[in-house]
Amino acid sequence: MKQIVVFSLALICSVKLSYSQVSGRVVSDNGNPIPYVHALVIGSSVGVISDFTGRFLIDSLPMGASRIKLSSLGYQDKIINVNAAEQPFHFGDLQLKEDLLGLNEIVVTGTMKETFVKASPIKVEVISSDRMLKNIPVTNLMQGLKMINGVQEVVACGVCMTNSISINGLPGNYSAVLMDGTPIYGSLASTYGLNGIPIQMIDRIEVVKGPSSTLYGSEAIAGVLNIITKDPEFEPLVNIDLMGSSHGEGFGNISFSNQVGSWKVLSGLNLSHMNSFIDDNGDGFGDIAGLDRASLFSKWSMKRKDYRKFTIASKLYYEDRRNGVENYFKNRAYRNLRGSNEVYGESIYTLRAELFGIYELPTSANLKVDYSFSWHDQDSFYGSDRYSAKQGIVFSNFIWQFTKKKHSITAGVTNRVQFYDDNTVATDELSGNSEVLQYIPGVFLEDELKVSSRVLLLAGVRVDHYKRHGLIPAPRFGAKYKLNEWTNVRFSAGTGFKIVNLFTEDHAFITGQRVVEIQEELNPERSWNVSSNFNHTHAWFGTSGSLDFDVYYTRFTNKIAPNYDSPGKIIYSNSADWAQSYGVVASFSQQFSFPLTYNIGLNFNRSELKSLSENGEESFQALQFAPLWSGVLSVNYRLKRWKLDISYSSNITGPMSLPEVFELDESGLPQNDSRPIISNPFFIHNLQFTKQFRGVKRFEFYGGIQNLFDFAQSYSPLVGFRDPNSNPGFSPFFDTSYAYAPLHGREVFFGIRLKIDRKN
Repeated sequence: MKQIVVFSLALICSVKLSYSQVSGRVVSDNGNPIPYVHALVIGSSVGVISDFTGRFLIDSLPMGASRIKLSSLGYQDKIINVNAAEQPFHFGDLQLKEDLLGLNEIVVTGTMKETFVKASPIKVEVISSDRMLKNIPVTNLMQGLKMINGVQEVVACGVCMTNSISINGLPGNYSAVLMDGTPIYGSLASTYGLNGIPIQMIDRIEVVKGPSSTLYGSEAIAGVLNIITKDPEFEPLVNIDLMGSSHGEGFGNISFSNQVGSWKVLSGLNLSHMNSFIDDNGDGFGDIAGLDRASLFSKWSMKRKDYRKFTIASKLYYEDRRNGVENYFKNRAYRNLRGSNEVYGESIYTLRAELFGIYELPTSANLKVDYSFSWHDQDSFYGSDRYSAKQGIVFSNFIWQFTKKKHSITAGVTNRVQFYDDNTVATDELSGNSEVLQYIPGVFLEDELKVSSRVLLLAGVRVDHYKRHGLIPAPRFGAKYKLNEWTNVRFSAGTGFKIVNLFTEDHAFITGQRVVEIQEELNPERSWNVSSNFNHTHAWFGTSGSLDFDVYYTRFTNKIAPNYDSPGKIIYSNSADWAQSYGVVASFSQQFSFPLTYNIGLNFNRSELKSLSENGEESFQALQFAPLWSGVLSVNYRLKRWKLDISYSSNITGPMSLPEVFELDESGLPQNDSRPIISNPFFIHNLQFTKQFRGVKRFEFYGGIQNLFDFAQSYSPLVGFRDPNSNPGFSPFFDTSYAYAPLHGREVFFGIRLKIDRKN
């Protein structure tokens, strides 16, 4: 017995001595620690995760030669070789390069489940908040979208600067905006609510172009933007970002993360202020809308068994937006002049509350619930006309995901209760949207079939029920073929539908002095889409890069096209003809071994409405504010010695169709010749510098110039503002819809960021 004990102790000692310790710290290319990096010994099950400071320790590394793989979302994988000895070995700092191509990103938008970008059967584009901040001074979602090829901000009003998101040239109300996979920004909220999403909440934005109604329902005709919020567990203790600009704008952001029991918590406050009257184009109205904005947000994430998710996120958003003539704007006179019929201005008070999250059920089956609640209250005046609207949405998505042999199936039941009411003709009986309260149930089913290691097929269908319109089906099909390790081809086809909300169809019906005329009950718009994608990643002479090429075609029926041809009127009806949108998108990115990366993208698009003349001749009319082509370019270079990042970005916008509007003559009547109905192409250039200070690991200063070459559209966005027979803004010919480019020119900005990490 004694011999057995001695032998056992000797064996244990020998096993112990056959292992060694290896440690190190993982940092980014700018020297910042990267938390939660996976360090895995290749060919074994041995692995650890780095802590908040990027440090890791493997204390059971086998003796001899081994390879350790370091991986983290947003960074390129790194493999290090080690020859373990009896003495502990410390690597020091191990640097990971930023993953420009995003192939290691995990996305959820295309199929409602986590998958890698390169493995998804549906093409998903990803842009991280870190990448946005490196290129432009992003303070909210709308500014960050400028870097996505084929995605643009469209300004609908030249006074209050209302904006929306356009995908591939289609109007902003055709795009569904989600928070953590939950539809939350529809109709009224898509007009003003999107400006209140602070960058401090955003981890990344996932973009799917083309109809996605099968999974996400109405308003997903042009595509989906899914805003993935940050995980509180990965955030620093304190994060501060303060910025100011030469136009008198001020932005402040502060967030905190902590732990409350089993909950990880991220909370923050976002503030924006602009109260300078600037009128560079001399039309008597401000070129920049004034605003006071506050957004308070919080996200709670519970640590549960088996890593099941339970998150609760909330946001309270308030905005006071105003603009008009100088007497309305200056000294906050608008507070007493709201609704004046002599001094023109537009004043919008917005109050919005949101609650959303995910709960994965503690069952053997993969069941989860996505849920959200939102309330939007708008109190506004456009000149002397009051617009008051309220919208509430309660949404739940019960999802079941399972695999059976080669099938990966997602099924779900959706419940949506929507309240919407305003004081305009948009909610009259004739508009088809007069029901104040609607219950919209739906079901969907999607099957992802792995035919082989190269072929992946996807088929799904959704059916929603609307009391007024009955059952509305929305099927889709997708396929992915892997040509080789570096090349994929995708094909997709599907349908989309959209229920009308007139306020977001055309903001012009409550601005200016046009009279609204609705000729018939407005039925849902329908779309059919086909698209194909080619993606190839490459490694040339020590560089890595990606080539992406898309071709798409979408056809619409029941298209709602506002008609401005009758002076002083906007006439709405479902078009008896059809509309179409088609084009090609190309993107190329490259990352060098030295610290230089660049990305270039071009989008060629044609969006048009087909109509028949009285004599039966066909004609195509381009949709307004849809550029014939557009492009994005970003270049990033890092001076390591100085810890200085230099970023250049540019947006080019091609010619687009504009409303036909007429200047007034000396007697106050429209002239015979209209303004140009086609815009000229224009460039916007931006330059930014980000400097990290030595000895202060998480402090940086940034600054730069937006609109470097001082471009502004040559015409005022307004017409009829100099009518000798009326006060400015109250002419029967006053219109605010001729806004297609920036109104204010060069802007210098500067700011500071400070991050304080938790103590290890």
